[in-house]
Amino acid sequence: MLYSRAYIESFGYELAPNVVTSDDLESRLEPLYKALRLQKGQLEALTGIRERRFWDPGYKMSEGAICAGRKAIENSGISPEKIDTLIYCGICKDYLEPATACAVCDGLGLSRKTQVYDVSNACLGVLNGMVQVANAIELGQIQAGLLVSCESAHQVINRTIDRLNETKDMTVFKNTIATLTGGSGAVAVLLTDPSLSAGGHRLLGGMLKNATQHHNLCTWGLNPDICAHEARLIETESVGILRNGVTLGMETFKGFRKELSWADDKPDKIICHQVGATHQKSILNAIGIPANKDFTTFQYLGNIGSVSLPITAAIASEREFLQPEDWVGFLGIGSGLNCLMLGIRW
Repeated sequence: MLYSRAYIESFGYELAPNVVTSDDLESRLEPLYKALRLQKGQLEALTGIRERRFWDPGYKMSEGAICAGRKAIENSGISPEKIDTLIYCGICKDYLEPATACAVCDGLGLSRKTQVYDVSNACLGVLNGMVQVANAIELGQIQAGLLVSCESAHQVINRTIDRLNETKDMTVFKNTIATLTGGSGAVAVLLTDPSLSAGGHRLLGGMLKNATQHHNLCTWGLNPDICAHEARLIETESVGILRNGVTLGMETFKGFRKELSWADDKPDKIICHQVGATHQKSILNAIGIPANKDFTTFQYLGNIGSVSLPITAAIASEREFLQPEDWVGFLGIGSGLNCLMLGIRW
């Protein structure tokens, strides 16, 4: 896919207020650690994640998305009435219906002509939403589209800790340790066409590939508070996810460079989905990108699902890691397995 008329005009984000360290979680896992004779410090050592953030109890996903969306609109200087499409892209939702995007649209005061709906695709939701909005801009159907997402991890982490302390089983620990890396946060990305852009970052195009034969490697059950189905925790086969995810990432990155006609020394900078230290090292080594081209937030924010990559890009831009005229790669991968990479001229 190639684009000529789509610009990333602005970002907005909201950090959850409650900082929870890996030491805090391990203190709650004392029965498990004692039974399995594990030393404290394992969680940070295995993942590289020192802390993550949680929302206050009862906080709605639409609330975080509204806060992030409002900031993106303010940062752009564009009137809310100009936003033709709003897509909520999170894994976590307020309800199964209506679309969480409806509450966000109302909270932001968008036009009654705004197209409003949800998109969900694990950790790739926001990138998928960007593609949908960019496609509509390219076709001349809309001038501006807003992508929002809000994720929450404390409920599933609480259930996981209870389960681990009850079972005291090493296999269960291995299959759920990825859950303990989860964090909470909200993000918004505003895309526009050239007529509304005032110094935005041009979206050049991208490449996507899937390896859906591995769809069972990571599964997350539905929220029992909003669904009658039996609740299930996140189950992740970490070794399989890493091995097959890296393979898929290599294949996608090769096609990504070719699609954008980028030389071997490009991109100048990258923003990846934030999983943890092992995944970061493995994918960078596999695609031949030095660590100094990558900006990370997982150490302090954990894995925030669909929020992780765009919130990391927003922070990297704020801290001037991303410089004007940089060729930037957004490298996303999500359970399923799906991989989507987008190129931006910053």
